[in-house]
Amino acid sequence: MTIDWFSPAQLVGYAAFVLGVSSFMQKDDRRFKLYMAAECFAYIVHFYLLGRPTAVASSTMSLLRSVLALYTRSTWVAFLVIAANLALGATLATRASDWLPLGASCIGTLALFLMEGVRMRLAMLCGTGLWIVNNVIAGSVGGTALEVVIALVNIVTIRRMMRDARAVAAV
Repeated sequence: MTIDWFSPAQLVGYAAFVLGVSSFMQKDDRRFKLYMAAECFAYIVHFYLLGRPTAVASSTMSLLRSVLALYTRSTWVAFLVIAANLALGATLATRASDWLPLGASCIGTLALFLMEGVRMRLAMLCGTGLWIVNNVIAGSVGGTALEVVIALVNIVTIRRMMRDARAVAAV
């Protein structure tokens, strides 16, 4: 597969990259979710242009869940979002790899609605692993780079948060 590094699809993927890295640099959960919503929107456009309908559906659900998670931590809303993800998968998935972004979205939903702080970011790191595999398969240069860097930035942010918590506990 030949990849045009400067196609409109890849350029939008690079925008998602910047937004995603900015998201995972945030120690404040609300700002994290706001940046994530913007990243999801860029991902919707990116995967639409790459012709990956399950990744578009998953990114759309991720955008919806990121916005909803700003306003509620309701368990039933989280499970409704997960059910919608699974329904999209049942409707759109044509190969096993189509379930990767949907699985990542389900993990992210549980993280954003039911967790906070370090636990939320550790769960998001698991979803990031699924996105890395999806993006390699899809030929998404920006998306793959984004998720690898997000994994690294997320690990650094988790360490910063743990260090801050230890410093507060020592006082």
